Amino acid sequence: MGRRNRRIPNIEQMQLTDIGNKGKAVGRYNERVVFVTGGVPGDVVDVQVTKKRRNYLEGKVINVHTYSPDRVEAKCQYFGVCGGCKWQNLDYAKQLEYKEKEVRENLRKIGHVTPEEFHPILGSGQQYMYRNKLEFSFTDNKWLTQEQLDSGEEFPERRGAGFHIPGFWDKVLDIDACHLQPDPSNAIRNFVRDWAIERDLPFFHARSQEGWLRTMMIRVASTGEVLVLIQFKTELQAEREALLADLDAAFPQITTLQYVINEKQNDTIYDQEVITYSGPGFIEEAMPKYSGKGELRFKIGPKSFYQTNPLQAHELYKVALDMADIQKDDLVFDLYTGTGTIALFMAEKAKEVVGIELIPEAIVDAKLNAANNGIENATFYDGDMKDVFNADFIAKHGKPNVLVTDPPREGMHGDVVQLLLDLEIPKIVYVSCNSATQARDLGLLAEKYTITQSRAVDMFPQTHHIENVVQLVLKA
Repeated sequence: MGRRNRRIPNIEQMQLTDIGNKGKAVGRYNERVVFVTGGVPGDVVDVQVTKKRRNYLEGKVINVHTYSPDRVEAKCQYFGVCGGCKWQNLDYAKQLEYKEKEVRENLRKIGHVTPEEFHPILGSGQQYMYRNKLEFSFTDNKWLTQEQLDSGEEFPERRGAGFHIPGFWDKVLDIDACHLQPDPSNAIRNFVRDWAIERDLPFFHARSQEGWLRTMMIRVASTGEVLVLIQFKTELQAEREALLADLDAAFPQITTLQYVINEKQNDTIYDQEVITYSGPGFIEEAMPKYSGKGELRFKIGPKSFYQTNPLQAHELYKVALDMADIQKDDLVFDLYTGTGTIALFMAEKAKEVVGIELIPEAIVDAKLNAANNGIENATFYDGDMKDVFNADFIAKHGKPNVLVTDPPREGMHGDVVQLLLDLEIPKIVYVSCNSATQARDLGLLAEKYTITQSRAVDMFPQTHHIENVVQLVLKA
């Protein structure tokens, strides 16, 4: 007979002392670390254990005995149920402090590097309503909170629209107000949901793959332009045309209205035909140039990548460009260029900028954005970084004076890191949304490079996510 896995009782009056993995608060119980959801360092809490491992436990707060001085009241009524904005109960100044601490510790413990200069973390001017893109899911079986279940009420209407519950791919929390995206985002979502419920139209069921209304993307640009894309599981032509017509009439702020008929089992639209109902099929974002003279305009469609916090993206790019210190005769490479935003931002300082990106559609956008902004010294190439960025590519384009890299969360491929070591480029600026994989790569590059500067930039207030920018200079 196997050993019984005994249940650990609730932990009472545990002091939370720090922030740990994935932004969870940290305490200790019988010499084991406990990662706690819903707590703030400084709280004294009772914890229900939800997961037991050899070296650590996970749990959630069920009672607070003493409130931390760093605890604040969450702004959102769905806090603790919705999967986003998990740090709303933590003072923003403390959020920045813990984010900066995470970056420093990752560089030291994982990369075994210490930059010569740590610049103070750059906080976001907007702590709410900063996102230019949100995606909502429709459901015919909305999530009921514990409070609703305990109320004894019946909830016969189970259709709703909102966000997925953490850990449940088929469960959606219906929401009336989200504090992440500017108006008219909430009004548009609620209009579509209520319009369809009033007409008793079927919402999507993730398990059975049946229903009609599936997802909705809303993009609200800093220019005030609004793009809405509704995804339907099946074609109900009369109902679709009526919904789009009424939505278009109710919200003249919508500058592009589109739809997709997606019969696949997943919600991704990158392999789907997007049909434009009204408008040009895109919106435009505006970003001031580094020099302050004029602005860059970026066309953004439903499949385009663009930083979701556009105002803070400008600050991030300024930090990167300051560290790049580009001179007028410099050749600059931009790895993982996306739609070319960083490359085009740097172009006014450089002789030539070359961008490389895996996704062909992104490179199409990058070339279009370069042409629309009259930028002639930026060229772009698509393909897998480890296959495109090689000795032949260098032989064709020359060795850059400065290289900027902004890889995905998994960091740079080992072949790319090795090529950077072989090339001995004088200066590298490494932008990352994951300081752990950035630290790993920096540890490898430290063989030939001095890690001179580091600065964290907060792109996502109320969450534990953080961007970091590092300057590397070739050793003499």
